[in-house]
Amino acid sequence: MGRYIVNRILQSIVNLIFITVLVFLLARSIGDPADVFIPDELPQEAVDAFRKRLGLDQPLYTQYWLFIKDLARGDLGTSVRGHRPVTEMLVERLPATFSLAAVAMIIAMTMGIPLGVLSAVYRDTFIDRIAKLVAFLGQSTPAFWLGIMLMLFFGVFFFQQGLPSLPISGRGGPSTYVLPAFTMGWFVVAGLVRLTRSSMLDVLDADYVTMARAKGLSERVVIWKHALRNAMIPVLTYSGLILGGFMNGSVVVEQVFAWPGIGRMALSSVSGRDYPVIQGVVLLIGFFYIVVNLLVDILYVFVDPRIKYS
Repeated sequence: MGRYIVNRILQSIVNLIFITVLVFLLARSIGDPADVFIPDELPQEAVDAFRKRLGLDQPLYTQYWLFIKDLARGDLGTSVRGHRPVTEMLVERLPATFSLAAVAMIIAMTMGIPLGVLSAVYRDTFIDRIAKLVAFLGQSTPAFWLGIMLMLFFGVFFFQQGLPSLPISGRGGPSTYVLPAFTMGWFVVAGLVRLTRSSMLDVLDADYVTMARAKGLSERVVIWKHALRNAMIPVLTYSGLILGGFMNGSVVVEQVFAWPGIGRMALSSVSGRDYPVIQGVVLLIGFFYIVVNLLVDILYVFVDPRIKYS
């Protein structure tokens, strides 16, 4: 187990270095911020001074080395537009995005995994058809459209009818999480239903499941303890990727619901060509992806001990 975990940590470090190079180059491919913040009538000396302040007058390899040195100290630079440390801005926005992603993941797993299990157990029945319909609707409904429809129905329509309505924008109490979290998690519910159903169908025909039934174990124990545990490996993989994707995919949902997270900040920084903020947001998302996948790989060992010998 120890060698397996060490190898995965080393691979994660290599991936993180690759992400820093990729983010550094892509952030500089969207245009010169001097074209946005410096009026055309100003002299070239002002433009050169602005680019020097950002370090854009240096060769790319020098800029990257300075970027890595600052990153090692936790310094992601200063926002060109907001004139504030990027690290401080990310710390302010991260709790909103992370809490929304966590609630969305809880909703998705609470709905998707049990429905996928029931769909496999009661194959070709009414329950199975309902699960397939949920999966179809979840994967074919755009997040922005679903968010707008939920806002119109549970927010505007309920309010007009004098019924208890849900908040449609901003972050506040627990009720403000309902609509954006459900919108974000709906697509994942569909994926979990399909993947859990497929994995369970493979496991339910295995010899050890037949042996467990032959021993007289109850059907509930056989399904929810023995079968589901062995069917969870692909589900864990998908869940880890999706949890990382929530940090990235939250851009659409945060924009629709005016959620004050890093997704909206990333969108505004791209349109404003704010290099430091773009780098900080993408690096944070990439780091989160790597950490989540590392934890999922380590969790494999506890779900299926045979993996540690590979």
